[in-house]
Amino acid sequence: MHRILSGNGVLFSRKTFRICYSEIIMLIIHRYIFRGLIPPFFINLLFLTTVFLMTEIVKITQLIVNYNVSPATIGLILLFSIPHFLVFVLPMSVMLAVLLTLMRMSGDNEIAALKSGGVSLYKLMPPIIIFSVAACLATLFMTVYGMPQGKIAIKQLTYKMLASNTDIGLKARTFVNQFQGVTLYVNEVNLQNRKLKDVFIEDRRNPKAVSTVIAPEGLLLKDSKGWATRLRLYNGMINQVEIDKRSANASYFSTYDINLVNMVQRIEVWRNSREDESEMTLAELKDYIIQVRERPEKYYDALIVFHQKFSIPAACLTLGILAIPLGVELQSSRRSAGLGMGMLIFILYYVLMTAGRVFGQMGFYHPALGLWAPNILFGIGGVIMLIRAANEKPNYVVQFMRSVGGLIQQRVLGWLRRFVRA
Repeated sequence: MHRILSGNGVLFSRKTFRICYSEIIMLIIHRYIFRGLIPPFFINLLFLTTVFLMTEIVKITQLIVNYNVSPATIGLILLFSIPHFLVFVLPMSVMLAVLLTLMRMSGDNEIAALKSGGVSLYKLMPPIIIFSVAACLATLFMTVYGMPQGKIAIKQLTYKMLASNTDIGLKARTFVNQFQGVTLYVNEVNLQNRKLKDVFIEDRRNPKAVSTVIAPEGLLLKDSKGWATRLRLYNGMINQVEIDKRSANASYFSTYDINLVNMVQRIEVWRNSREDESEMTLAELKDYIIQVRERPEKYYDALIVFHQKFSIPAACLTLGILAIPLGVELQSSRRSAGLGMGMLIFILYYVLMTAGRVFGQMGFYHPALGLWAPNILFGIGGVIMLIRAANEKPNYVVQFMRSVGGLIQQRVLGWLRRFVRA
Protein backbone atom coordinates (compact mmCIF):
# COMPACT_ATOMS: atom_id res chain seq x y z
CA MET A 1 0.00 0.00 0.00
CA HIS A 2 1.34 3.41 -0.96
CA ARG A 3 1.43 5.94 1.86
CA ILE A 4 2.09 9.67 1.79
CA LEU A 5 3.77 11.56 4.62
CA SER A 6 2.04 14.84 5.54
CA GLY A 7 3.77 17.97 6.84
CA ASN A 8 3.19 17.05 10.50
CA GLY A 9 4.44 13.49 10.11
CA VAL A 10 1.06 11.75 9.76
CA LEU A 11 0.80 9.04 7.12
CA PHE A 12 -2.10 9.03 4.63
CA SER A 13 -3.01 6.36 2.15
CA ARG A 14 -3.10 7.43 -1.51
CA LYS A 15 -6.89 6.88 -1.59
CA THR A 16 -7.43 9.08 1.46
CA PHE A 17 -5.18 11.74 -0.03
CA ARG A 18 -7.16 11.73 -3.29
CA ILE A 19 -10.45 12.08 -1.38
CA CYS A 20 -9.14 15.01 0.67
CA TYR A 21 -7.66 16.65 -2.42
CA SER A 22 -10.92 16.30 -4.40
CA GLU A 23 -12.91 17.72 -1.48
CA ILE A 24 -10.60 20.74 -1.29
CA ILE A 25 -10.92 21.26 -5.04
CA MET A 26 -14.75 21.09 -4.85
CA LEU A 27 -14.72 23.50 -1.92
CA ILE A 28 -12.71 25.96 -4.01
CA ILE A 29 -15.13 25.52 -6.96
CA HIS A 30 -18.17 26.01 -4.71
CA ARG A 31 -16.65 29.12 -3.21
CA TYR A 32 -15.88 30.45 -6.69
CA ILE A 33 -19.49 29.91 -7.84
CA PHE A 34 -20.96 31.40 -4.66
CA ARG A 35 -18.79 34.51 -4.96
CA GLY A 36 -19.77 34.77 -8.62
CA LEU A 37 -23.45 34.87 -7.65
CA ILE A 38 -23.15 37.83 -5.29
CA PRO A 39 -22.32 40.74 -7.71
CA PRO A 40 -25.11 40.06 -10.25
CA PHE A 41 -27.56 39.43 -7.41
CA PHE A 42 -27.00 42.82 -5.77
CA ILE A 43 -26.82 44.63 -9.12
CA ASN A 44 -30.18 43.15 -10.16
CA LEU A 45 -31.60 43.76 -6.68
CA LEU A 46 -30.67 47.45 -6.83
CA PHE A 47 -31.81 47.86 -10.46
CA LEU A 48 -35.19 46.14 -10.03
CA THR A 49 -35.92 47.87 -6.71
CA THR A 50 -35.23 51.22 -8.38
CA VAL A 51 -37.57 50.29 -11.25
CA PHE A 52 -40.34 49.39 -8.79
CA LEU A 53 -39.79 52.61 -6.84
CA MET A 54 -40.03 54.62 -10.06
CA THR A 55 -43.63 53.45 -10.40
CA GLU A 56 -44.42 55.59 -7.33
CA ILE A 57 -43.10 58.80 -8.92
CA VAL A 58 -46.58 60.02 -9.89
CA LYS A 59 -47.91 59.60 -6.34
CA ILE A 60 -44.81 61.25 -4.90
CA THR A 61 -45.13 64.21 -7.27
CA GLN A 62 -48.77 64.68 -6.26
CA LEU A 63 -47.87 64.62 -2.56
CA ILE A 64 -45.10 67.20 -3.03
CA VAL A 65 -46.92 69.56 -5.41
CA ASN A 66 -50.49 69.35 -4.12
CA TYR A 67 -50.07 68.64 -0.41
CA ASN A 68 -46.65 70.14 0.47
CA VAL A 69 -45.37 66.88 2.00
CA SER A 70 -41.79 67.22 3.22
CA PRO A 71 -38.92 65.32 1.49
CA ALA A 72 -38.21 63.50 4.78
CA THR A 73 -41.75 62.10 4.83
CA ILE A 74 -41.45 61.09 1.16
CA GLY A 75 -38.20 59.31 1.97
CA LEU A 76 -39.84 57.39 4.82
CA ILE A 77 -42.76 56.38 2.60
CA LEU A 78 -40.33 55.01 0.00
CA LEU A 79 -38.31 53.26 2.70
CA PHE A 80 -41.37 51.54 4.15
CA SER A 81 -42.50 50.56 0.63
CA ILE A 82 -39.29 48.63 -0.06
CA PRO A 83 -40.34 45.40 1.79
CA HIS A 84 -43.40 45.14 -0.46
CA PHE A 85 -41.20 45.45 -3.56
CA LEU A 86 -38.52 43.08 -2.23
CA VAL A 87 -41.09 40.29 -1.99
CA PHE A 88 -41.13 40.19 -5.81
CA VAL A 89 -37.61 41.51 -6.48
CA LEU A 90 -35.73 38.87 -4.45
CA PRO A 91 -36.95 35.83 -6.48
CA MET A 92 -36.21 37.70 -9.72
CA SER A 93 -32.72 38.64 -8.54
CA VAL A 94 -31.90 35.07 -7.49
CA MET A 95 -32.93 33.65 -10.84
CA LEU A 96 -31.05 36.32 -12.80
CA ALA A 97 -27.92 35.88 -10.64
CA VAL A 98 -27.83 32.11 -11.23
CA LEU A 99 -28.64 32.52 -14.92
CA LEU A 100 -26.03 35.20 -15.60
CA THR A 101 -23.30 33.46 -13.56
CA LEU A 102 -23.70 30.09 -15.32
CA MET A 103 -24.06 31.75 -18.73
CA ARG A 104 -20.77 33.53 -18.15
CA MET A 105 -19.08 30.31 -17.03
CA SER A 106 -20.46 28.45 -20.06
CA GLY A 107 -19.39 31.24 -22.40
CA ASP A 108 -15.86 31.12 -20.95
CA ASN A 109 -15.83 27.29 -21.32
CA GLU A 110 -15.45 26.89 -17.56
CA ILE A 111 -18.40 24.48 -17.38
CA ALA A 112 -16.90 22.39 -20.21
CA ALA A 113 -13.52 22.32 -18.43
CA LEU A 114 -15.14 21.18 -15.18
CA LYS A 115 -17.08 18.43 -16.97
CA SER A 116 -13.92 17.21 -18.69
CA GLY A 117 -12.27 17.04 -15.25
CA GLY A 118 -15.01 14.70 -14.01
CA VAL A 119 -17.16 17.31 -12.21
CA SER A 120 -20.83 16.68 -12.96
CA LEU A 121 -23.51 19.34 -13.03
CA TYR A 122 -24.98 17.97 -9.80
CA LYS A 123 -21.73 18.71 -7.94
CA LEU A 124 -22.03 22.40 -8.93
CA MET A 125 -25.46 22.74 -7.30
CA PRO A 126 -24.66 23.07 -3.52
CA PRO A 127 -23.63 26.77 -3.59
CA ILE A 128 -26.63 27.62 -5.79
CA ILE A 129 -29.02 25.74 -3.48
CA ILE A 130 -27.54 27.43 -0.39
CA PHE A 131 -27.80 30.83 -2.09
CA SER A 132 -31.43 30.19 -3.12
CA VAL A 133 -32.42 28.96 0.34
CA ALA A 134 -30.86 32.06 1.94
CA ALA A 135 -32.85 34.28 -0.42
CA CYS A 136 -35.95 32.19 0.31
CA LEU A 137 -35.58 32.83 4.05
CA ALA A 138 -35.03 36.57 3.42
CA THR A 139 -38.18 36.72 1.28
CA LEU A 140 -40.12 34.79 3.93
CA PHE A 141 -39.02 37.38 6.50
CA MET A 142 -40.32 40.12 4.19
CA THR A 143 -43.70 38.47 3.61
CA VAL A 144 -44.32 37.49 7.24
CA TYR A 145 -42.87 40.51 9.03
CA GLY A 146 -41.41 43.19 6.74
CA MET A 147 -44.39 43.84 4.45
CA PRO A 148 -47.08 44.04 7.21
CA GLN A 149 -44.90 46.31 9.34
CA GLY A 150 -44.09 48.48 6.32
CA LYS A 151 -47.76 48.94 5.47
CA ILE A 152 -48.60 49.77 9.08
CA ALA A 153 -45.76 52.32 9.17
CA ILE A 154 -47.06 53.94 5.96
CA LYS A 155 -50.52 54.06 7.53
CA GLN A 156 -49.11 55.82 10.59
CA LEU A 157 -47.30 58.33 8.38
CA THR A 158 -50.51 58.97 6.45
CA TYR A 159 -52.30 59.54 9.75
CA LYS A 160 -49.69 62.10 10.79
CA MET A 161 -50.08 63.89 7.45
CA LEU A 162 -53.85 63.97 7.90
CA ALA A 163 -53.45 65.12 11.50
CA SER A 164 -51.47 68.15 10.36
CA ASN A 165 -53.41 68.62 7.11
CA THR A 166 -56.97 67.40 7.39
CA ASP A 167 -57.69 69.44 4.27
CA ILE A 168 -55.63 66.88 2.32
CA GLY A 169 -58.91 65.13 1.58
CA LEU A 170 -60.37 68.19 -0.17
CA LYS A 171 -59.90 68.38 -3.92
CA ALA A 172 -60.96 71.13 -6.28
CA ARG A 173 -63.98 70.49 -8.51
CA THR A 174 -64.67 67.14 -6.82
CA PHE A 175 -67.68 66.05 -4.76
CA VAL A 176 -66.46 64.99 -1.33
CA ASN A 177 -68.61 62.47 0.59
CA GLN A 178 -66.28 61.78 3.52
CA PHE A 179 -68.65 63.47 5.98
CA GLN A 180 -71.67 61.48 7.09
CA GLY A 181 -74.80 63.01 5.54
CA VAL A 182 -72.88 65.97 4.05
CA THR A 183 -71.72 66.47 0.45
CA LEU A 184 -69.10 69.14 -0.18
CA TYR A 185 -67.99 70.72 -3.46
CA VAL A 186 -65.28 73.39 -3.80
CA ASN A 187 -64.28 75.08 -7.04
CA GLU A 188 -60.81 76.19 -5.87
CA VAL A 189 -58.69 74.97 -2.93
CA ASN A 190 -55.55 76.71 -1.67
CA LEU A 191 -53.84 74.19 0.61
CA GLN A 192 -51.18 76.65 1.77
CA ASN A 193 -53.54 79.11 3.48
CA ARG A 194 -56.54 76.69 3.53
CA LYS A 195 -58.80 79.15 1.74
CA LEU A 196 -61.71 77.88 -0.36
CA LYS A 197 -63.62 79.52 -3.20
CA ASP A 198 -67.13 78.86 -4.52
CA VAL A 199 -68.25 76.40 -1.86
CA PHE A 200 -71.38 74.25 -2.22
CA ILE A 201 -72.66 72.07 0.65
CA GLU A 202 -75.67 69.77 0.85
CA ASP A 203 -76.59 68.76 4.41
CA ARG A 204 -78.94 65.75 4.86
CA ARG A 205 -78.16 64.97 8.50
CA ASN A 206 -81.63 66.13 9.54
CA PRO A 207 -84.16 63.59 8.19
CA LYS A 208 -86.95 66.22 8.19
CA ALA A 209 -85.09 68.94 6.27
CA VAL A 210 -82.46 69.27 3.58
CA SER A 211 -80.17 72.29 3.69
CA THR A 212 -78.10 73.68 0.83
CA VAL A 213 -75.33 76.16 1.63
CA ILE A 214 -73.65 78.30 -1.03
CA ALA A 215 -70.79 80.69 -0.30
CA PRO A 216 -68.23 82.48 -2.48
CA GLU A 217 -65.39 81.84 -0.03
CA GLY A 218 -64.52 79.79 3.02
CA LEU A 219 -61.70 78.89 5.40
CA LEU A 220 -60.63 75.67 7.16
CA LEU A 221 -59.98 76.27 10.87
CA LYS A 222 -57.77 74.05 13.04
CA ASP A 223 -58.09 73.18 16.70
CA SER A 224 -55.34 72.97 19.34
CA LYS A 225 -54.25 69.53 18.04
CA GLY A 226 -53.76 70.82 14.52
CA TRP A 227 -56.94 69.21 13.12
CA ALA A 228 -59.04 71.15 10.62
CA THR A 229 -62.28 70.48 12.49
CA ARG A 230 -64.39 73.43 11.26
CA LEU A 231 -65.28 74.99 7.95
CA ARG A 232 -66.08 78.73 8.13
CA LEU A 233 -68.03 80.25 5.24
CA TYR A 234 -68.43 83.96 4.43
CA ASN A 235 -71.21 86.00 2.79
CA GLY A 236 -73.30 83.06 1.65
CA MET A 237 -76.87 81.80 1.53
CA ILE A 238 -78.73 78.86 3.08
CA ASN A 239 -81.67 77.22 1.34
CA GLN A 240 -83.67 74.87 3.56
CA VAL A 241 -86.43 72.54 2.38
CA GLU A 242 -88.75 71.01 5.01
CA ILE A 243 -90.04 67.74 3.57
CA ASP A 244 -92.96 67.21 5.96
CA LYS A 245 -94.32 70.77 5.65
CA ARG A 246 -93.43 71.00 1.93
CA SER A 247 -92.03 74.44 2.48
CA ALA A 248 -88.74 76.19 1.61
CA ASN A 249 -87.01 79.23 3.02
CA ALA A 250 -83.78 81.08 2.33
CA SER A 251 -81.51 83.09 4.61
CA TYR A 252 -78.28 85.01 4.17
CA PHE A 253 -75.27 85.07 6.47
CA SER A 254 -71.99 86.90 6.84
CA THR A 255 -70.30 84.06 8.77
CA TYR A 256 -71.36 80.42 9.06
CA ASP A 257 -69.41 77.56 10.73
CA ILE A 258 -69.79 73.85 9.88
CA ASN A 259 -68.39 71.15 12.19
CA LEU A 260 -66.14 68.49 10.57
CA VAL A 261 -65.73 66.25 13.63
CA ASN A 262 -67.10 63.26 11.70
CA MET A 263 -64.06 63.30 9.44
CA VAL A 264 -61.67 63.35 12.42
CA GLN A 265 -63.46 60.45 14.08
CA ARG A 266 -63.39 58.40 10.85
CA ILE A 267 -59.64 58.99 10.46
CA GLU A 268 -59.04 57.86 14.05
CA VAL A 269 -61.04 54.67 13.44
CA TRP A 270 -59.16 54.07 10.17
CA ARG A 271 -55.82 54.52 11.93
CA ASN A 272 -56.55 51.90 14.60
CA SER A 273 -58.20 49.33 12.29
CA ARG A 274 -56.55 46.47 10.39
CA GLU A 275 -59.13 45.64 7.77
CA ASP A 276 -56.50 44.88 5.13
CA GLU A 277 -55.30 41.26 5.37
CA SER A 278 -51.81 42.23 4.19
CA GLU A 279 -51.33 44.34 7.35
CA MET A 280 -52.02 41.43 9.69
CA THR A 281 -49.41 39.30 11.39
CA LEU A 282 -49.42 35.56 10.78
CA ALA A 283 -51.28 34.84 14.03
CA GLU A 284 -53.85 37.57 13.34
CA LEU A 285 -54.37 36.27 9.82
CA LYS A 286 -55.00 32.72 11.09
CA ASP A 287 -57.61 33.99 13.55
CA TYR A 288 -59.19 36.15 10.85
CA ILE A 289 -59.47 33.15 8.49
CA ILE A 290 -61.37 31.24 11.18
CA GLN A 291 -63.68 34.20 11.81
CA VAL A 292 -64.64 34.76 8.14
CA ARG A 293 -64.98 31.08 7.21
CA GLU A 294 -68.70 31.57 6.57
CA ARG A 295 -68.10 34.61 4.30
CA PRO A 296 -66.67 33.22 1.02
CA GLU A 297 -65.28 36.50 -0.40
CA LYS A 298 -63.39 37.47 2.76
CA TYR A 299 -62.38 33.85 3.39
CA TYR A 300 -60.80 33.37 -0.06
CA ASP A 301 -59.02 36.74 0.09
CA ALA A 302 -57.53 35.88 3.47
CA LEU A 303 -56.42 32.43 2.26
CA ILE A 304 -54.72 34.00 -0.76
CA VAL A 305 -52.75 36.41 1.44
CA PHE A 306 -51.82 33.55 3.80
CA HIS A 307 -50.52 31.22 1.07
CA GLN A 308 -48.72 34.06 -0.74
CA LYS A 309 -46.57 34.54 2.35
CA PHE A 310 -45.06 31.09 1.66
CA SER A 311 -45.50 30.46 -2.08
CA ILE A 312 -43.59 33.58 -3.19
CA PRO A 313 -40.52 32.82 -1.00
CA ALA A 314 -40.55 29.25 -2.36
CA ALA A 315 -40.16 30.78 -5.84
CA CYS A 316 -36.55 31.66 -4.95
CA LEU A 317 -35.67 27.97 -4.77
CA THR A 318 -37.86 26.99 -7.73
CA LEU A 319 -36.55 29.67 -10.09
CA GLY A 320 -32.98 29.14 -8.87
CA ILE A 321 -33.12 25.44 -9.84
CA LEU A 322 -34.77 26.29 -13.18
CA ALA A 323 -31.99 28.77 -13.98
CA ILE A 324 -29.25 26.10 -13.67
CA PRO A 325 -29.97 24.14 -16.89
CA LEU A 326 -30.91 27.34 -18.73
CA GLY A 327 -27.63 29.03 -17.81
CA VAL A 328 -25.56 25.97 -18.76
CA GLU A 329 -27.30 25.39 -22.09
CA LEU A 330 -27.55 28.99 -23.33
CA GLN A 331 -23.73 29.43 -23.34
CA SER A 332 -23.67 33.19 -23.79
CA SER A 333 -21.62 35.86 -22.05
CA ARG A 334 -24.01 38.67 -22.98
CA ARG A 335 -25.86 40.05 -19.96
CA SER A 336 -28.69 41.33 -22.13
CA ALA A 337 -29.55 37.78 -23.24
CA GLY A 338 -29.69 36.51 -19.66
CA LEU A 339 -31.63 39.55 -18.45
CA GLY A 340 -34.22 39.17 -21.21
CA MET A 341 -34.53 35.42 -20.59
CA GLY A 342 -34.91 35.90 -16.84
CA MET A 343 -37.53 38.63 -17.22
CA LEU A 344 -39.50 36.50 -19.68
CA ILE A 345 -39.53 33.54 -17.28
CA PHE A 346 -40.58 35.67 -14.31
CA ILE A 347 -43.34 37.36 -16.32
CA LEU A 348 -44.67 33.91 -17.21
CA TYR A 349 -44.46 32.89 -13.55
CA TYR A 350 -46.25 36.06 -12.43
CA VAL A 351 -49.01 35.63 -15.05
CA LEU A 352 -49.65 32.07 -13.84
CA MET A 353 -49.66 33.20 -10.22
CA THR A 354 -52.08 36.07 -10.98
CA ALA A 355 -54.39 33.77 -12.92
CA GLY A 356 -54.33 31.27 -10.06
CA ARG A 357 -55.10 34.02 -7.56
CA VAL A 358 -58.02 35.41 -9.63
CA PHE A 359 -59.64 32.01 -10.14
CA GLY A 360 -59.04 31.20 -6.47
CA GLN A 361 -60.84 34.41 -5.44
CA MET A 362 -63.75 33.43 -7.67
CA GLY A 363 -63.96 30.07 -5.89
CA PHE A 364 -63.23 27.80 -8.86
CA TYR A 365 -60.76 25.88 -6.69
CA HIS A 366 -58.92 26.23 -3.39
CA PRO A 367 -56.67 29.35 -3.44
CA ALA A 368 -53.67 27.27 -2.35
CA LEU A 369 -53.81 25.30 -5.61
CA GLY A 370 -53.66 28.43 -7.77
CA LEU A 371 -50.82 30.02 -5.78
CA TRP A 372 -48.65 26.91 -5.52
CA ALA A 373 -49.27 25.69 -9.10
CA PRO A 374 -46.54 27.94 -10.67
CA ASN A 375 -43.97 26.64 -8.17
CA ILE A 376 -44.99 23.03 -8.87
CA LEU A 377 -44.95 23.46 -12.68
CA PHE A 378 -41.68 25.41 -12.79
CA GLY A 379 -40.10 23.07 -10.22
CA ILE A 380 -40.97 19.93 -12.18
CA GLY A 381 -39.84 21.57 -15.42
CA GLY A 382 -36.57 22.70 -13.82
CA VAL A 383 -35.79 19.21 -12.45
CA ILE A 384 -36.49 17.55 -15.82
CA MET A 385 -34.32 20.09 -17.66
CA LEU A 386 -31.58 19.70 -15.03
CA ILE A 387 -31.49 15.91 -15.47
CA ARG A 388 -31.32 16.24 -19.26
CA ALA A 389 -28.58 18.86 -19.02
CA ALA A 390 -26.56 16.69 -16.61
CA ASN A 391 -26.87 13.74 -19.03
CA GLU A 392 -25.94 16.09 -21.92
CA LYS A 393 -29.23 15.52 -23.70
CA PRO A 394 -30.85 18.32 -25.73
CA ASN A 395 -33.31 20.55 -23.90
CA TYR A 396 -36.20 21.36 -26.20
CA VAL A 397 -37.30 24.25 -24.00
CA VAL A 398 -33.93 25.95 -24.44
CA GLN A 399 -34.05 25.35 -28.19
CA PHE A 400 -37.54 26.84 -28.32
CA MET A 401 -36.41 29.90 -26.36
CA ARG A 402 -33.44 30.34 -28.68
CA SER A 403 -35.70 30.23 -31.76
CA VAL A 404 -38.17 32.67 -30.19
CA GLY A 405 -35.33 34.99 -29.14
CA GLY A 406 -33.82 34.86 -32.62
CA LEU A 407 -37.18 35.60 -34.22
CA ILE A 408 -37.77 38.57 -31.90
CA GLN A 409 -34.26 39.85 -32.59
CA GLN A 410 -34.79 39.64 -36.36
CA ARG A 411 -38.11 41.47 -36.12
CA VAL A 412 -36.65 44.22 -33.94
CA LEU A 413 -33.62 44.67 -36.19
CA GLY A 414 -35.87 44.78 -39.27
CA TRP A 415 -38.08 47.38 -37.63
CA LEU A 416 -35.01 49.47 -36.68
CA ARG A 417 -33.65 49.32 -40.25
CA ARG A 418 -36.97 50.51 -41.67
CA PHE A 419 -37.12 53.25 -39.05
CA VAL A 420 -33.59 54.46 -39.89
CA ARG A 421 -34.30 54.44 -43.64
CA ALA A 422 -37.49 56.43 -43.13
